[in-house]
Amino acid sequence: MSDTGTSRAYDRAAARTVASTRPPARRDSRRPGRVVPQHRGPWLQPHERFAELLLAVLSGMRPVHSMLGQTVGKAYDQLVRLAPTTPLRARNTTPHIRSCRSFHPRPGVVEAWAIVAAGDQVRAMAFRLEQGPDLRWRCAAVEVAPRRQG
Repeated sequence: MSDTGTSRAYDRAAARTVASTRPPARRDSRRPGRVVPQHRGPWLQPHERFAELLLAVLSGMRPVHSMLGQTVGKAYDQLVRLAPTTPLRARNTTPHIRSCRSFHPRPGVVEAWAIVAAGDQVRAMAFRLEQGPDLRWRCAAVEVAPRRQG
C-alpha cells in the first residue's frame, strides 16, 4: 500500500514541476495558424516557361549549366555555343518576351517561337520541346535569329 501512496506523491510533484517550468504561452503574431496560399501568378505552359529560361541563359542572366537537366540531345551543345555570344542581351535594358506561341506536330512534341523585345530591338527565338517517358518536358533544339546589320 505504501507503493501506491508513494507513486501518487511523485505524480503530484511531477505535475507541479511541469506546470511551473513550462514556458509562458506564446503571444506573437507569427504563430502557426491558418495557412494563406501564396499568389504565384498565372500558371505557365511548358513552352512559355522554357522561353523564359532560354531568354535568361541567352541574355547572360543565368549560366548555361542551369539548363543541364532540362535539355536533351544536341540542345545543350547548341546552348553552349550560343550563350557566350549572348545573342539576346541588350544594352541598358532588360529583354522580355513579347509573345510566345506554339505548335504541336504530334503528342509529346512542341515547336515554339518567341518574340523577344529589349528597348528598340526585337529578336526571334525558336525551340523544340519533347516530353520524355517521365512526362517531363525537355528542350531538344534552340535557334536564335541572327542580328541584323545596319
